[in-house]
Amino acid sequence: MPTLILVRHGRSTANTSGVLAGRTPGVSLDERGAAQAAALPGRLSALTFAAAVSSPLQRCRETLQPLLDARPGLALHTEDRISECDYGTWSGRKLAELSDEPLMKVVQQHPSAAAFPGGESMRAMQARAVEAVRDWNARIEEDHGEDAAYVMCSHGDIIKALVADALGMHLDLFQRIQADPCSVTAIRYTRLRPFLLRLGDTGDFASLAPREQAIGADAAGDTGTDAAVGGGAGAP
Repeated sequence: MPTLILVRHGRSTANTSGVLAGRTPGVSLDERGAAQAAALPGRLSALTFAAAVSSPLQRCRETLQPLLDARPGLALHTEDRISECDYGTWSGRKLAELSDEPLMKVVQQHPSAAAFPGGESMRAMQARAVEAVRDWNARIEEDHGEDAAYVMCSHGDIIKALVADALGMHLDLFQRIQADPCSVTAIRYTRLRPFLLRLGDTGDFASLAPREQAIGADAAGDTGTDAAVGGGAGAP
């Protein structure tokens, strides 16, 4: 079965302002996010892709555009099932403000029971994303063979949920996974099990620096112990 190259979108204007964007329209890449996207073709130059698949949201399409420009024959497909989690009334709110919501403790410690007011549950989010990947695996294999690879650009919580599924982890453990902006995660699927080949690879070790060096961590609702809902802004 195919190899899936998962790319989280580059850093967005919502990431740098500490806002949980969700599906809010018009959220674009910031200057650093655009630079991350521009570097993507070089980072992935050794790979041949049968297709490119994107969340319908602007920040994902902008992230893949330099790769598409570098490979004129690469077809782009939009997949609604890998769109960002529907955070409902949490969308557009500051992460620092949301950290005081009682639901946040459930999101962090028991996400399989978390459902966002006016939105969807994290369980439903994972189910639709996993179904989308299984469908694309079958489609790519049928059209291009079992050794094919394809690239998919999505969002932090979606990628973490897909990794948890590939590792056979319960969704309640997925907050232990990190996916920084424009990070690359690779999963090779086989008939019997998936293999996680890369996880959150950015080639940049700045995010591993001591937390006191991070810029704007508190504004983004980063306590240093909780996972960043939506994925976070990555290294400063």
